[in-house]
Amino acid sequence: MQNKLIIKITSIILSSLLFSVIIVSCKKSNNNTTPGPGTIAAQVSAGSNFTLLSSAVTKAGLGATLSGTGPFTVFAPTDDAFNASGITSAVIASLTADQLKTILLYHTLTSKIMAAQVPAGPDAKVVTASGDSVFVTNNANGVFVNGVKVTQADIAASNGVIHTIGKVLLPPVGNLVAVASADTTFSYLVAAVTRASTGSTNVAAILSSGGIFTVFAPTNNAFRAAGFATINDINAADPNTLTNILTYHVIPGRIFSSDLTNGAQPATANGESVTISLSGSATVKGKSNSTASNIIATDIMATNGVVHVIDQVLLP
Repeated sequence: MQNKLIIKITSIILSSLLFSVIIVSCKKSNNNTTPGPGTIAAQVSAGSNFTLLSSAVTKAGLGATLSGTGPFTVFAPTDDAFNASGITSAVIASLTADQLKTILLYHTLTSKIMAAQVPAGPDAKVVTASGDSVFVTNNANGVFVNGVKVTQADIAASNGVIHTIGKVLLPPVGNLVAVASADTTFSYLVAAVTRASTGSTNVAAILSSGGIFTVFAPTNNAFRAAGFATINDINAADPNTLTNILTYHVIPGRIFSSDLTNGAQPATANGESVTISLSGSATVKGKSNSTASNIIATDIMATNGVVHVIDQVLLP
């Protein structure tokens, strides 16, 4: 086409003919060209189910980054995922730009990884753009990141790929003890760990160590239902008895909700086992419990493991 334009300049006689040829050619080219996908930022901005993610990206100042060359992989929570995680538009408005940036970069990888390229795992470690790590699994049940399922994979973008997920991924605030200490619904559990650590086993040191653990964490109400009406009752309990109970809630290794299987009886840190049931709602049962405990929240990340919240104290 450039040669034809040169001819137009040098030959006045052929100018009208060349102009018509160029116009017809361009029209044919436009009619046969399918526009490519936009950048990740553009896809998020245009997506009707990404309104909360889009507002978070804007406030965090990441629009330019996610419009850049990349390539990137973004695990993108939908609006339903944000709401299911308790992160509403009001919560987004209350967070600082830096806080949102940390959360969003935790969903971002600095390479393009299609669903078929996700390591089988289980729970293969991948470093995110925030410098933290997520753990991915690709099995017969789908693709999972930190135990959260990918609900739609391989959404093409010009600078990478988007995978939608059903829950917001939150980076760990610290080790297992720090995670429990940061949540007031675990104040009885923290008191129990502190009291147990005055006995022959320093439970707090173990849960703060370099070991990797999964903790089924009873809420304050769970402790009250187990006979500890106040924290003073916990402080008066025998430390070694508390240690036996607490280590019954701990499983060596990182076990996400996606790793739990119906009927499994994983060994606990005190040498016994609990029973997992996935028939209906997910539950875990201790040997001396008359009923199973509901697993009411899952996959809370710690730097040295993962926490699942339960509504009963497990009794060995």
